[in-house]
Amino acid sequence: MSFDKTSGSPSMPAHVDTQLAHIGREPSRFAGMVNTPVFRGSTIIANNLEDWEASRQIDNPMSNYGRFGTPTTRSFEQAITTLEGGHNCLVFPSGLSACTHSIMAFVKSGDHVLITDSVYGPTRTFADRVLRRMGIDVEFFDPLIGGEIRNLLRPNTSVVFVESPGSWTFEVQDIPAIAEEAHKVGAYVLLDNTWATPLFFKPFEHGVDVSIHAATKYIVGHSDALLGVASANERAWCILKHGAHDFGQTAGPDDIYLALRGMRSMSVRLRQHWESGIQLAEYLRTQPLVESVLHPALPSDPGYKLWQRDFLGASGLFTIELKEVGRPALSKFFSSLELFGIGLSWGGFESLALPLDKPPTRVASKKSYQNPLVRIHVGLENIEDLVSDMGQAFKQMEKAL
Repeated sequence: MSFDKTSGSPSMPAHVDTQLAHIGREPSRFAGMVNTPVFRGSTIIANNLEDWEASRQIDNPMSNYGRFGTPTTRSFEQAITTLEGGHNCLVFPSGLSACTHSIMAFVKSGDHVLITDSVYGPTRTFADRVLRRMGIDVEFFDPLIGGEIRNLLRPNTSVVFVESPGSWTFEVQDIPAIAEEAHKVGAYVLLDNTWATPLFFKPFEHGVDVSIHAATKYIVGHSDALLGVASANERAWCILKHGAHDFGQTAGPDDIYLALRGMRSMSVRLRQHWESGIQLAEYLRTQPLVESVLHPALPSDPGYKLWQRDFLGASGLFTIELKEVGRPALSKFFSSLELFGIGLSWGGFESLALPLDKPPTRVASKKSYQNPLVRIHVGLENIEDLVSDMGQAFKQMEKAL
């Protein structure tokens, strides 16, 4: 395997570690700079009429206005497209924006939309508050439905929105089976692929039409930028692109630059998140006050076989279901943690533990959760230190009972 050192483009497929070091950058275009510089600007001037007319073509990789992207934007889009194996992609100002505007691109009043019951909470809120207000029939389905989703599909079903594993409760969906049935009625399959990243689940090999990421998480990887990205296959690309542009979606060049920088180390970081996450999850299974550990890469998890079949790895995010311990003991647990912060988001180098203040909203799932749930993100700290911190916090919680 060889590389064009001036463009950074591989002449043939490479190991993902090597890809991440080279894709999305062309030093020869930018005075030899290893990284694509940050381009800030709105107006882009054409040299002549012919160049101006060419810049207005939909498939032209260059931009004629800053809202449609800069060389910084194109570098990131090219990198994500290569990693996921899609046709092309777009950048959004946040992960939620990528989810909501991707859906909006494919729906109209009178359509029927199917959404997994384990979807990210704000995406669910958008469906309930906005899509229903627009006259779109929203229906949530059991994430474990698999090919039986055929019984819910209608001639006017335009979108099937999946998220695997599911938000908070981590159900693994049979994406190929769902996609096969959805395509029979012409529906588009949209996937929130944030947990697995472009490295651990290859959406277009499993029938997905649009793959969405909160790049804020593992792609940026350092908790210092907000960004979303959606990549599409050729069938869905023009619809996605027009839909996003119609809403004026764009993202700042500085955040995109941070995503490009963070992406270079993503595979190295994710190996550590995966390994440490499994070790901590196994340890937490032994704790008397833990009712269950929801982690699809554990052999004991109901979704393990599907995870093993379809995924190439696991990230550091999972949930523990506690026994009913009461508020004082739960408060003591969180105040005793020293290495785990309480905070929204995840995917950075730091470990987090987030309590769910009420049971997750479920209307179609067979299993419900009434006990306290704590979402754990295992960062890049030493695993022995993380285990020790969790252990002492559980001891303090036990004393508070």
